[in-house]
Amino acid sequence: MVKRAAEMVAAANAAVGTLGVEEAKQLVGRDDVLFVDVRDGGELATQGKIPGALHAARGMLEFYADPSSPAHKPELASGKRLILYCGSGGRSALAARTLKDMGIENVASMLGGFGAWQQAGGPIER
Repeated sequence: MVKRAAEMVAAANAAVGTLGVEEAKQLVGRDDVLFVDVRDGGELATQGKIPGALHAARGMLEFYADPSSPAHKPELASGKRLILYCGSGGRSALAARTLKDMGIENVASMLGGFGAWQQAGGPIER
């Protein structure tokens, strides 16, 4: 059975859960929450990021999340609630599902991604 990208994103969001930008804005700076930016480095460099967000590009996420990998980012195993975002919400949904499949339970994808964040006037770190 062939799956389309939109179907995969919808299934991922259903499996991991989502939160809207307004809810996410209330979580910036909390000690028990880590925003994870899964966009490419070029996007991050030109647009900035949510303050305090960890950059973990989608293409390397599995290696960053795996404690046995030399590329492991310990922040992903911190036990904090991980809120993933990308440009518009698709990549972050798939990434959040991947982390959940890898045993990291407390993950969510931010609906609308960084584009929605900017439109809502969320703070941006350059």
